Parts: sequence; C-alpha cells; structure tokens
Amino acid sequence: MDTTSPLRHRQVTTNGISLHVAEQGDGPPVVFCHGFPHVWYVWHHQLPVVAGAGYRAIAPDMRGYGRSDAPAGVAAYTNEQAIADLMGLLDDIGEEQAVFVGLDFGAALVWELALRVPDRVRAVVVCNNPYVGRSRRRPSEMWARMAEKHFLHLHYFQNPGPADAELGNRPRDFLSRIYWALSGEYHYLDTWRFPHEGNGYLDVLPEAPPHPWSWMTADEFEVFASEFTRTGFTGGLNWYRALDLNWEATEAFADAKVEVPAFFMYGERDCDMEGFSGMDPIAMMRSRVPDLREVAMIPEAGHLIGLERPAEVNALLTRFLASLAGA
Repeated sequence: MDTTSPLRHRQVTTNGISLHVAEQGDGPPVVFCHGFPHVWYVWHHQLPVVAGAGYRAIAPDMRGYGRSDAPAGVAAYTNEQAIADLMGLLDDIGEEQAVFVGLDFGAALVWELALRVPDRVRAVVVCNNPYVGRSRRRPSEMWARMAEKHFLHLHYFQNPGPADAELGNRPRDFLSRIYWALSGEYHYLDTWRFPHEGNGYLDVLPEAPPHPWSWMTADEFEVFASEFTRTGFTGGLNWYRALDLNWEATEAFADAKVEVPAFFMYGERDCDMEGFSGMDPIAMMRSRVPDLREVAMIPEAGHLIGLERPAEVNALLTRFLASLAGA
C-alpha cells in the first residue's frame, strides 16, 4: 500500500466562505467531517491510509474552525449551511458523489446530508453518533430540563459569552481536559455529578495527565492547541447554538430513513452509546437506516476513535470502502 502521496493544503471558495481543506491521494473522494472541538487534524491518521488505498482523502476545517472562515451569527452554522459548503467542495473537485465520514457534529451532519442530497452521497461512515431521528421536543428545552439536575455542556453553551470566554482564556487546559474526558481513559458522564448552577465546563472536567498519552503525543496535541489559541472557540460553539435551528428545519424529515449505504463504528466506552436516555440507539438506528451494512464496536475506545485506535479504524474504513468498489 502506497501511503507516500503528499498532504496538500488549499482554500476552496464555496457557499460564500473560504474553506480550508487538507487532502491526500487521488481517486474517488472520501470527505472527512470533524466535530467539536476539532480541526481537520483529528483525521490525520486516516488520510494517508485512505489515500494509499486509492482514494482522494479530503478533510476540511468545517466553517468556524481552523483556517476556514467563521461567519458571524448563529444562523450561519446550521447543517443546511454546512451541507452547502460540502456540495461546493464536490463541485470544486468536479465530483458528483463522495463517501462522507463523520464524527460528533460531523456525524450528525453526514446523516442529514444523506437525507437532503442522497444523490450526492455514495455512502456514509459514521463514528459514535447513531441516527435515531428527529427529537420530538426542541433541543434547548430538553437540555434546560436536564440542567436542572446536573451540569450539561449543551445547555451551558447556549448563551453566547460565558463559554466563549472561559474556554478561550484557557484553550490548552480545556482541550487537554476534554480530549481526556472523552477518551476511553475516563467516564465522561462523571461530569454529571456536578450541579449546573455555579459551574463552568472547566469546573466539571477532569484534570488530564501531561502529554504524551498512549494515543496522543505532545506534538499532536500542539496542532490542536495552537489552532484554537489563535481562533478561540466561538465558531465551534455556534454549531451548538444552531441546533434548535436544525431541529426546526428538519420537520419534513421526522420520519425519513437514511437510504444510502452506511457503516457505523463506535468506541465501547463512548458515552453516546450507553443508552442513558432509556433507548437502545443501535436498534433505533437499524430501523431507520435500511442499508446499514455493519456495526463495529472498538473495544476500550472512547469518543475520539480515529485518534485512540487508528489501526482498527483504518482497517474497518478501508474494508468498507473496498466493499463499495465491488458493489
């Protein structure tokens, strides 16, 4: 397998913004969509392997992050806007379709992408966030109710200002704590032991050991830390603040099924898969994704599976991509 193709960086003008993309290799496109608080580099273990398997691996800084533009206003951070960014990216490279890979906010994005523009989606690969359909209640109302019982970052992030300042004043401390808390080394839901009143996010997140960790070197951490030290977190936080707008805009998809080929992989210790909401998320996803071809669990991993277990993720990803080529 040739993984020597050079990594390239460029800016793409799309949907009224400049989108920074890192890409490697040539061939059918595979587009990687990150979440919070990440940049394109969260996929740096995957890009050379996917490129070496004969694909054009493309990882943008999503709008609001890294070297991509961060437009003002919450309405600029809906999934509809992000999908338009990605469609412009496909147009820029002259491709009708791509395989889309998503983590965290990127996972929710590619599920919705498959609903809105299925003709432009060859398949989706989703990490950790199962598709369970549209909630019956407005997201911010649910979070406010939960925050009456314990700290909830989703509620804390809704009010512009406090979280932006708290995280922006201590970017390295926050990133180290959140990456550690979301990993398989910690049980993230322990942050729920704290009351919401009187606490910020850094008050409830665990202290993290110094780098290097078994799955992240000091140099790797510095890539993330330097980017967020430069940009702050408001762009990423606005994705949270747009979730009510996403909910309002998806009423027509409330009962829709994702019809494109799909592959789902998750970390055994990721909090999204604990079923704390009283439902079985895998069973719900199977009922709503009829062409779900495989569900793979990665032992002992947390939320950041591409960083924590790159060999396992890469093997699963390239196997699925190969299966599509033969379909």
